[in-house]
Amino acid sequence: MSAAARLEVGARPDRAEFAARTLASEAQLADLERFQWLLIEWNQRMNLVGEASLGAFWRRHALDSAQLLPIAADAKVWADIGAGAGFPGVVLAILLKGVEGAMVHLVESREKRCAFLRVAGEALSLPAQVHCARAEDLALKVDVVTARAVAPLPRLLAFAKPYFARGASGLFLKGKGAEAEIAQARKAWRFSLEVLPSQTDPLGRILKIGSLSHVR
Repeated sequence: MSAAARLEVGARPDRAEFAARTLASEAQLADLERFQWLLIEWNQRMNLVGEASLGAFWRRHALDSAQLLPIAADAKVWADIGAGAGFPGVVLAILLKGVEGAMVHLVESREKRCAFLRVAGEALSLPAQVHCARAEDLALKVDVVTARAVAPLPRLLAFAKPYFARGASGLFLKGKGAEAEIAQARKAWRFSLEVLPSQTDPLGRILKIGSLSHVR
């Protein structure tokens, strides 16, 4: 079964679950659907996400990203480092669209993926800016720096350090290896930490990190 065909099977229940759990508006849901189809189209040209996961867009990608917003409800300016296919950054930008002062910085070093992110941002008129650069080479002032599936936590903290230095807190989506990554990161970094459960994966965790500094 093709990715497009799988999307037609059970797509409405998945969409309804997303709407119920996030209280997303019809306009936001429509933007997410448009983003979903852009992702399908571009995924035929480059490997943005695994094809098998396209049929689980609403839970595996959209809800997984959207669950970050209530954790930092007052945050308006975000940086998604290693933004790739737009998770969580594009989803956050869709949900923040129309909020005064909102901006999501999509930081991605690969030009082809930057092109996709630009097209998505323009097509959906999002409060988003694409930075085709290495995350650690920027020092953007944001409320929250986030990432999903970019690097193990010790390296991810090195990428994010310039953002923490300018006052950001971190929200990082991690899988079942989160505890081991935390232990490894503590060898090189000092940080405050709150470990939150994922809404979409019983083994997943959201790491809420602050006060980052090197171990001396």
